[in-house]
Amino acid sequence: MSSLPLFRPTLSRLALPIAASLVAVSLTACGSEESESDATAEEATSEEAFAPVTIEHAFGSTEITEKPERVATWGWGSPDAAIALGVVPVAMEGLTYGANDEGFMPWQAEAFEELGETPTVLTPGEAPPFEEIAAAAPDVILANYSGITEADYAKLSKIAPTVAYPDQPWSTPWRDVITTVGEVLGEADEAAEVLADIDAEVAEAAEEHPEFEGRTIAAVAIDPSAFYVYRGADPRVQFLEDLGFTLAPSVDELDTEESTFYYTISTENVDKLTSDVLLSYVADEKRAQEIADDPTYNTMEQFADGRVATVAGEAIVSSVSPPTALSLTYSLDTFVEALAEAIPAS
Repeated sequence: MSSLPLFRPTLSRLALPIAASLVAVSLTACGSEESESDATAEEATSEEAFAPVTIEHAFGSTEITEKPERVATWGWGSPDAAIALGVVPVAMEGLTYGANDEGFMPWQAEAFEELGETPTVLTPGEAPPFEEIAAAAPDVILANYSGITEADYAKLSKIAPTVAYPDQPWSTPWRDVITTVGEVLGEADEAAEVLADIDAEVAEAAEEHPEFEGRTIAAVAIDPSAFYVYRGADPRVQFLEDLGFTLAPSVDELDTEESTFYYTISTENVDKLTSDVLLSYVADEKRAQEIADDPTYNTMEQFADGRVATVAGEAIVSSVSPPTALSLTYSLDTFVEALAEAIPAS
């Protein structure tokens, strides 16, 4: 893989707990009373600062009455949102595609190394590992971008208040993941700042590459068994539009609507997917070369004219599938460089 941007988390609000010093025996009773009074006042202020929130979701609603301190996450996106808001989860699902041996994505691993904290890794699977989650003793469970069932939700809710996805599994808009986590943690304003910072970086990249503006684009994943085209509702496409590109009309013209975010086309029809630029997501450089050498795809004008932007690597592909509070800026430079090289000379 090409070199990637350094991790740039929002860490200014994080601080290591300071150990309380021993109280000298010679302190007066008055001093002790003042200390107790100060502590009580601080606790009251903290409680008043957190306004209880109710989050509506697919399985009803969840009320958070106290500011969570021990956060467990299940699924994608919510751990990154929590980290960006200054909270390292006590437990999170271990990841596989693009992750390290511990089950963390590279942007997560770098954050944990800098913070000096590491979550308990939950065994990945179709259903959450309920006993492992219970052992982490969370105050709240964030599963707002996941595939949990109603039965899973009922079991999780017995462990701690649980926030599920708003409507359909695995379809929560990535921005909503961040804002919801912000609400749950009592950090709504900070969540808005995280999004504003991401938007600013993407806008800066777009400004630095005016050649992106108005160019038509199609985003695809070419698997040995299928040719996937991402629809306009997919966050991968929305990210490209934020950079200035326009979804190619051919994407809508060929759409079979077989899924909410992608469709497949036969190899006989790939040449009909026309665009100024084709963005191809591949797992590794070997697969990229196999595609480039395949005469089937050389029937496409983008391959014939050298207008293909290829992004290779499981982690890089994952970083926008969909984006998270940490992943988008992590891979932004890599995408921009590949796209810039694919723009036809004018």
